[in-house]
Amino acid sequence: MPLTVVRREHVHLYAREPRSEAAKTAVDALLRLQHAEEQQVESARIESGLSKNESLAIRYMLQAHRDGRTMGPKDLAVMLTVSNASVTKLVDSLVDKGLLVRTAHPTDRRAQVLEPTDLAAEKIDASYARFHEAVVEVLDNLSDADNAVLAESLTKISDALAEGLPVPVDEYTVDDRG
Repeated sequence: MPLTVVRREHVHLYAREPRSEAAKTAVDALLRLQHAEEQQVESARIESGLSKNESLAIRYMLQAHRDGRTMGPKDLAVMLTVSNASVTKLVDSLVDKGLLVRTAHPTDRRAQVLEPTDLAAEKIDASYARFHEAVVEVLDNLSDADNAVLAESLTKISDALAEGLPVPVDEYTVDDRG
């Protein structure tokens, strides 16, 4: 019975039910999508053989690299909301696994720059390939009009969910005064 509860929790809406049957069907589909995405992220993490923080660290470092940004251990500690000691252990582990390399910062002798390796990119890209291919395949087969409605609807939902959340003040600070 406990696993039945776990398996069904994702279909529960913690608010009033939608007024129309069509809206209820759409909410149910959105909740199933959210659950499927959570399952895919966890599956990708397991497939990669990395812990949750290791996986997040590599994904963040890959994104920073793709954006042309240099990142160091302090940046990673902020992104993962972990202590400097924890990030040191994490970075050591990822370096040992050949997924990150440390180099000296070009202008600050005391700082390090972290770079994901080609192996890290291959590992993450491979573990997320099925998820990304499924999304692209389905959306590629929708009409432009259906994609436009879907994009508009999801944007409205995202904007409504983001309303009232703390906003970043800078790269390291979130203003939670609302």
